[in-house]
Amino acid sequence: WYQRRVRVMSFGATVRAMNRSRLIPSRAALTLTPAAVKKVLQITEKKGSQGLKVSVKTRGCNGLTYVLDYCDYAAKFDEVVEQDGVKIFIDSKALMTLIGTEMDYTTDKLTSEFIFNNPNVKGTCGCGESFSV
Repeated sequence: WYQRRVRVMSFGATVRAMNRSRLIPSRAALTLTPAAVKKVLQITEKKGSQGLKVSVKTRGCNGLTYVLDYCDYAAKFDEVVEQDGVKIFIDSKALMTLIGTEMDYTTDKLTSEFIFNNPNVKGTCGCGESFSV
C-alpha cells in the first residue's frame, strides 16, 4: 500500500494505490463509503455548506496532492457526485485522477482522515505529500 496524508482545514486525506484488478466499474467518478458519507454530512452541516470540493494542486516531490474544501455550487466544468444525500464537487482538473476512486474516512488513536483508494496512482513520494498518476 502507498499512503499519502494530505491535511486541509481540520481533516486530512490519504491516497492509496490499488491494483487495477480490484477496480469495480462505477457510474460515478468517485464513490463514498458509509463512513465517508457520515463524516461529510457531519462537517458540511456544521459549516452550513452544500458539500465538499475535491481538487488537485501541484505540490511535493512527486507531483500532485488532493485538496478538500467546502463548496456551495459547482463551477462551470465541475463534476458533481451525489450519494446518500452528500454532494462532492470534483474540479475538472482533478477528474481524470479520481475516476474509479473510493473515498473512505477512518479514525484511530492518532488521526482521523479521508482516504482516497485510488487505482490510478502510479507512485507516491516518501515525504507523504504527493502522488503521481
